[in-house]
Amino acid sequence: MKKRKLLSLVMAITLTVTSFVGCGKKSEEASSDTPILDGMDKTPITLTFFNCDLNEDWDFTDEVAKKITELTGVTLEITHPVAGDTQAIPLMIASGEYPDLIYAKGDTGKLIDAGAIIKLDDMIEEKGENLKALYGDQLDRLKASADDPSIYTVGTYGVSAEVYEPGGTLQIQHDVLKELGYPEINTIYDYEEAIKSYIEANPTTEDGQQRIGLSLMASDWRWLITTGNIASAALGIPDDGQFKVDDETGETTYKFTLPEIKEYFQWLNHMNDIGLLDPESFTQKEDTYKAKISSGRVVGLSDAAWDYSDAEKTLLSEGNAGSTYARLPVTVSEEYKDQSLKNYGFGGGWGIAISESCENKERAFEFLDWMASDEAQVLLNWGIEGEHYTVEDGKRVVKPEVQEQKNTDPDFSKKTGIGAYVYPFPQRGVGAVDSTGNSYTTTTIENVIANYNDAQKETLAGYGIDDFTEMFPSSEELGISKHGQVWQYTIPSDSDISIIQQKCDDYIQQAVTQAILGKPEDFDKAWDEIQATLKSYGVDSLNEQMTNLTKERLELWN
Repeated sequence: MKKRKLLSLVMAITLTVTSFVGCGKKSEEASSDTPILDGMDKTPITLTFFNCDLNEDWDFTDEVAKKITELTGVTLEITHPVAGDTQAIPLMIASGEYPDLIYAKGDTGKLIDAGAIIKLDDMIEEKGENLKALYGDQLDRLKASADDPSIYTVGTYGVSAEVYEPGGTLQIQHDVLKELGYPEINTIYDYEEAIKSYIEANPTTEDGQQRIGLSLMASDWRWLITTGNIASAALGIPDDGQFKVDDETGETTYKFTLPEIKEYFQWLNHMNDIGLLDPESFTQKEDTYKAKISSGRVVGLSDAAWDYSDAEKTLLSEGNAGSTYARLPVTVSEEYKDQSLKNYGFGGGWGIAISESCENKERAFEFLDWMASDEAQVLLNWGIEGEHYTVEDGKRVVKPEVQEQKNTDPDFSKKTGIGAYVYPFPQRGVGAVDSTGNSYTTTTIENVIANYNDAQKETLAGYGIDDFTEMFPSSEELGISKHGQVWQYTIPSDSDISIIQQKCDDYIQQAVTQAILGKPEDFDKAWDEIQATLKSYGVDSLNEQMTNLTKERLELWN
């Protein structure tokens, strides 16, 4: 290891230990004889919470956070990875110092094996009334594994997961569809023709900027989001991360070894060759990517909505709805079905854990249980009654000025706290309704339709449909996953799965990028070399081990 990297590692450990030791002392504020109010201890207390999915500082001072503290006495001191997502948990384990609450995603297994987090089964049974009500018959899906059927974590994704705003495989500006007379775009080749025709007729924007055909944010981990995941989605493969799963047999295959996935990457190579792929797709940084989208120059995207939604809000705030994006069910050929409306069921797996070193385990659990309550679910999703929403004829309604801010302000959640603490805490999910018949979330098909912008409404009218779900294969048609999703598996720390996959993933990003940017006549050779290299890295062993995990999950759940 180079000296600079070693120094960085030592500094990261020092920062991590210092941070957690300092935070841990704050948890001593509550004494054992504190008063209990309304059946819940509401004495002020600070709980430290490490969120491995957060990449920025987050102060627990917004309106919703203040209300949470008022109702529970809890203030969260939220920290995020110091040395990067892949090092944070191992560094934590090496130091032996932990925050009170930990969200570790795929590294949860390492915490379990290190004895760093506690089993929650007894607490859930004795005092987890809200958690039991929220999870219902899905509670068993929180179990760690067939070998260790204990519950260590709660939260992350909704028990209900209806999709009213499908993300699609590829996206294209509404203005393009309008000018082309709302054509049928079913395949990547239809999509290519639409972009090509539009740019030929409109090479520059109104302010003279050169239009970009298809832009990717593929210089960092988003390569998987905008390139790798799209390749399998275009083949109608459900979202199982880097794998394809046979839900009947459990056979699990590293998707980049599938012969059919080659066609999508070869199409990107062709798009690059004819000048329709942004030449900066594999080098640009996030701010450059979003600035291009915000300028209205980018005709097409292949991205997740959460990754470009802030740029769309900027376009809407400037009155440029036509440059926002229609999300399309595009596949390599019409033999495949877009999986955007796929019901994966509740995945269990990942969630928030209470550390063994937490000095207020009971309060920490009570807090997590309260976050699963109806009171909390409404607050987290809707905000504060009278301030953010009203109740009219028994129905919750977002105040118009709040909805406008939500539609156009990229910092809406950070300013208000609305939606900021839904993930990764326990959540009822989209489509779930409470005892009053109201949705727990603001995402209902009625609200989605009511908040379509003018360009979206024109596109719907152009295709003769009422909402965008009508463009996609239905969830009933696609069926429910029996194993959840592979990317939510807790990987055993004594296996070499993570090592092999990381090696393959790093190589795939580099090698496929080179193949896409290379000469079309060299693509076949490059692809053959990729397959040979994956084999040398142990991809067959990876497939075998992942298949075993899927079979165990099928047995545990079914």
